[in-house]
Amino acid sequence: MSEPILDFQSDDWFMSEALRMARRALAAEEVPVGAVVVRQGRVIARAYNQVELLRDATAHAEMLALTQAAAAVGDWRLSDCTLYVTKEPCSMCAGAIVHARIARVVFGVPDPKAGAAGSVLNLLQFPTFNHRCLVTGGVRADECRWLLQTFFRDMRRKGRSDDSNRESDSGHLREDA
Repeated sequence: MSEPILDFQSDDWFMSEALRMARRALAAEEVPVGAVVVRQGRVIARAYNQVELLRDATAHAEMLALTQAAAAVGDWRLSDCTLYVTKEPCSMCAGAIVHARIARVVFGVPDPKAGAAGSVLNLLQFPTFNHRCLVTGGVRADECRWLLQTFFRDMRRKGRSDDSNRESDSGHLREDA
């Protein structure tokens, strides 16, 4: 039996890059969500949540990655790009994704509280919008979920009084999802 071949173009591999970013967020005590933007089989942007660091409610991994990708491409239209993100995008991020014309969104864990790619609503495929994204969910979901659960468990152990605010203000997954 031969060794499995690593596929550096697979959803699994690109999600591993998003997970690397999520681990950076975890180390920085941010909600551990990571994102990468891929164009023509190459990662052109990497980001993780930096809401607390930048004191900016819009500093979600997806938003930061979209900004980097637009700079890399030299255009706000990212119609030939795929976004990989460890957690289902919130409505703010989903709106930006649609406006940027991202072709495809691949996410790890669904967000039953605030997900806007099918869990609560589906802005990425909203019928009256002028752009709709292809959506693939559940890629490496167990690893993505574990990072989020670890973060919220650690925040509770540290006695963070702002834990519940972080969950809702950052627009990201509750621990029990």
